Amino acid sequence: MKNSSESATGRSFAHAMLREIYEQPQSLRDTANSYVSDGGLSAEAFAAAQEALRGHQRLVIAASGSSRHAGLAGEIMLEDLAGLTVDVEYASEYCYRSTHTLQDPGVIVISQSGETADTLAALREAKSRGLSTIAITNNAASTMAREADASLPTAAGKEKAIPATKSFTTQLGVLYLLTLAMARLRGRMTAQGVSAMLDQFAALPGLLEQALPRWEQQVHEIAEQTASARTFLYLGRGVHYAIAREGALKLKESAYVQAEGYPAGELKHGPNALVSKDAPLVMIATQDRNDPDSVLRYEKTLQLMKDMQAQGAEIIALALEGDTEVNKLARWTIEVPAASEYLLTILEVVPLQLLAYFTAILRGIDVDNPRNLVKAVVAE
Repeated sequence: MKNSSESATGRSFAHAMLREIYEQPQSLRDTANSYVSDGGLSAEAFAAAQEALRGHQRLVIAASGSSRHAGLAGEIMLEDLAGLTVDVEYASEYCYRSTHTLQDPGVIVISQSGETADTLAALREAKSRGLSTIAITNNAASTMAREADASLPTAAGKEKAIPATKSFTTQLGVLYLLTLAMARLRGRMTAQGVSAMLDQFAALPGLLEQALPRWEQQVHEIAEQTASARTFLYLGRGVHYAIAREGALKLKESAYVQAEGYPAGELKHGPNALVSKDAPLVMIATQDRNDPDSVLRYEKTLQLMKDMQAQGAEIIALALEGDTEVNKLARWTIEVPAASEYLLTILEVVPLQLLAYFTAILRGIDVDNPRNLVKAVVAE
């Protein structure tokens, strides 16, 4: 085991990754404090970003790895709430096909370090074409933050473990707040509507703090029972597909286990051939009961779970607290607190981070420093 590291709470952790998972509530509070003042969005914090995107109907998000998965969630938020058209590009591909993407878009680059080589190249390509740019990074002094027209730093603090945890959830947080700012700018949301959604965001850290100890114990027990699995399939619909992708990446990079994230509706279009006792399904089956579209997605996911149960699949499900329907269909159910559709993403990903962490340490892996990986890819 690595030397333990201590959190702000005084608890000692065997690995930086687990400590950073537990630091997420405070990181989200710090991020909110950077962008919210007097119960509303800070005009000063978003002034440059709103100016960069003013008049643009279309956006391109360029990012890699976990940051790209945050971008996929951001795409859904920006389209649904702000009415923008958004494409999410692999940063490593943007430079080679940027002239074939949306014409005259605003460009958002996302990077934990702000130094990622292919994402920096995408930013510079966008600037060379005269496009407006925004950088979301965890380092306000990074190259991307300096070179973009607007910088929206996260407040995750230094992240030592290579697998992204608190940097990812704070990226989701910044994208959520940027979405509210753009929805307000474009007249898609009233001040009262924004205030209500900010109240929901402010409640999120407390929900995480209450759930984390329970998740830690439960997910550890699940990992002990699934540690020998050969592959995992992660499934989610809508904005939750991005979390399925991120959960799968966490397991691959942390525990060296093959895992793939798919839209839930795509399972029967090929990947179902992989489903067996040795290939558990991780199914995101949460819902925002106040959102009819979310309820519909939940109902479709529930039907898929019934089909997979009849097929003999081993199912790990994420569901709302008190959901008895999902509990009947899954072998293991991890309950998350109720939240709005877009904030559920942050609650969902944390148990998946824990699943990757415990699977890795049960396999004897140095989870803070997985083989062949570095924290920031600064050379292509």
